[in-house]
Amino acid sequence: MRDLYETQRAMRNMRKAAMQRGVVAVLDIGSSKIACLVLRFDTTERRQGGDSVGSLAGQAGFRVIGAATTRSRGVKFGEIDGMQETERAIRTAVQAAQKMANIRVDHVIACFAGAGPRSYGLAGQVEVEGQTVSENDVSRVLASCEVPDYGEGREVLHAQPVNFALDHRSGLTDPRGQIGQSLATDMHMLTVDSSAIQNLAHCVKRCDMELAGIASSAYVSGASSLVEDEQELGAACIDMGGGATGISIFWRKHMIYADAVRIGGDHVTGDISMALQIPTPVAERIKTFHGGVIATGMDDREKIEIGGDTGDWERDRRTVTRSELIGIMRPRVEEILEEVRHRLDAAGFDYLPSQQIVLTGGASQIPGLDGLASRILGQQVRLGRPLRVHGLPQAATGPGFASAVGMCLFAANPQDEWWDFDLPMDRYPARSLKRAVRWFRDNW
Repeated sequence: MRDLYETQRAMRNMRKAAMQRGVVAVLDIGSSKIACLVLRFDTTERRQGGDSVGSLAGQAGFRVIGAATTRSRGVKFGEIDGMQETERAIRTAVQAAQKMANIRVDHVIACFAGAGPRSYGLAGQVEVEGQTVSENDVSRVLASCEVPDYGEGREVLHAQPVNFALDHRSGLTDPRGQIGQSLATDMHMLTVDSSAIQNLAHCVKRCDMELAGIASSAYVSGASSLVEDEQELGAACIDMGGGATGISIFWRKHMIYADAVRIGGDHVTGDISMALQIPTPVAERIKTFHGGVIATGMDDREKIEIGGDTGDWERDRRTVTRSELIGIMRPRVEEILEEVRHRLDAAGFDYLPSQQIVLTGGASQIPGLDGLASRILGQQVRLGRPLRVHGLPQAATGPGFASAVGMCLFAANPQDEWWDFDLPMDRYPARSLKRAVRWFRDNW
């Protein structure tokens, strides 16, 4: 825990240094594609962010000066599966983006899906030392949060204060400078399999770059696809990628829950490939151009040529009706949405003031998906595209780039995390130490 805290602080300092130098790369490591965007920061143009607590308040102005994507290799379910293949794919994407930007980049901030995310809600409370709340009081209340025993082989990826309360006045985003006696906080903590983070860090290092930050794809997709009102009142972002579907719930402009379903668009492609006995690239093309999930009477008459180059004339001349194709695709899409509904129910999504659901990610572009999703999820559903950022090429503005664009926002304006505060050493939330102190107090 202590090591992780120091690692995250080191990465934060590295990111700040890279931004001051003016250039940083963001990397979205997905199961179907790897995207790299090179950002140039204007350190003189700094817009103050009013609702941010901690040392990273303020957002740097930036523009995208390089962009590239390549087909992903060696990544399954959003996690690195083959180190050498992934390394080659990352090098390809980064080199192409650097060439477009005409600049060398040494620091990269990366995001990934999968890795078995688990959410925890933590709470802490302290008495204010002076008359008004100081930065030290905020650090102390964060350090007082009781950390659950989240198990071996897990690491904390995000730990964000989502709410402060001062003498029972709740809903404060920044309590500093306010008068009160008792300060409480609610914090959201997200843990993932540590091997996924270690593999990612190792892979980036092998590409001769420094890792200056990591984030969950579900989190950054929500940050880029949900509009401000949705983030404030309550909304879920469903990021349908190739190998995994990320789920994030936002409320009061903070992520309060994240999860992942290990099924995505690649599984739909695999079903088409198996059912029609065709290679995966052909199945992907048919899915992209002719796919759907809601059949009409017209679809029985629409014939799709499968094509092929086996040399068997009869086999290469085969056709399939669009309604048959929809019959292959729909069960898998329904399975993904049913699993998403199960996770949202478990998270208590129904209790939020607003229950807007936003679908994004490459696989969200299947025609008719929003209608099917609103039927299964029983909520208001819309298709989400990432927010526009300066300099982004037209090809990178679709739902498949929600994570990459979200990473740009994460790099420019990171929300405060645990490690952005100087936690008092004696109050550092080490699980074993706190347990020992409590045992000593209770027994003596």
